[in-house]
Amino acid sequence: MPRKKRDIRRDLCHLGFEEEQGKSDHTVFRHPLVPFNIAVDGKDGADAKPYDESNLRRGRRMLEDVRRRQQP
Repeated sequence: MPRKKRDIRRDLCHLGFEEEQGKSDHTVFRHPLVPFNIAVDGKDGADAKPYDESNLRRGRRMLEDVRRRQQP
């Protein structure tokens, strides 16, 4: 069973992304250290699409890389 959109949104918030309301049912997540935004569309109970999981992994990877470079 695929994860739900609410799980993707929760994981992005736990990573430090800030949530903003987008157009219609879109939610836009921004992080000051990540150079791109992640949009999640649909209701919380909807199944997450493969691209939602991919965007979450991409955001997590980018954030880890930036934090690793900032360490002395």
